[in-house]
Amino acid sequence: MSTYVYAIVRADHPFGSEELLGVGEPGAPVRLLTKGALAAAVSDAPEGLRAKRRDLLAHQKVIGTLSDCGPVLPMRFGSLSPHDDAVRMVLAERGGQYAERLRELEGRVEFNVKATHREDIVLRRIVSGDQRIRELNARTRAGGANAQQERLRLGELVAAGVREQETRDSALIRESLRPLAEADSPGPEMGDCLCNFSFLVDSSAAEDFRAAVSRLEKEHEHLELSLHGPLPPYSFVESAQQRSA
Repeated sequence: MSTYVYAIVRADHPFGSEELLGVGEPGAPVRLLTKGALAAAVSDAPEGLRAKRRDLLAHQKVIGTLSDCGPVLPMRFGSLSPHDDAVRMVLAERGGQYAERLRELEGRVEFNVKATHREDIVLRRIVSGDQRIRELNARTRAGGANAQQERLRLGELVAAGVREQETRDSALIRESLRPLAEADSPGPEMGDCLCNFSFLVDSSAAEDFRAAVSRLEKEHEHLELSLHGPLPPYSFVESAQQRSA
């Protein structure tokens, strides 16, 4: 049976008072595999594991519970190893690297910030701020022989204006919040989000970071910000140096 890996922790990491159950139906008991000063939080992997809601939540709960007790290097959902000995072998091979990163992440949490535009406000700004768009908008409303072509051109100009505004706002959000974080990491593009950033924040600065996000949204009425956290540092398991290597 394969071994499911949730996180890397220190060998003396406390589990807490309750039994911790992981992925599978029923949930498999979580245990620690130790090697030297490190340990991996694992369980038996169920057959045919898929990203079902129940298992995703179980994965997150295990990592969240471990994170409440001390620093963790969380693994992504679906991290499998052939067997327990293979996990211990990886701990032995990368022990120094894991231990250093655990020290770097101690007392830090991740906040994720996603942003979308309040479309009506953005469109009004684009139209009012560009004379070409205002003139084209007026002509297309009036109709005429070239109305279809002018509507196409109007759409192109408005779309370009939206893209430019997204670029400016993405930079604004990152530059405004970066001073409150120790590191930041862009996330994958997601639907209508104009940006998706994760920030590594000292736990003592968590409330200041929340307040900064709230203040940023109030100061820029065309932005809608979504804040998630504090979270285990999923986006910062590897150091910046390792990510750029």
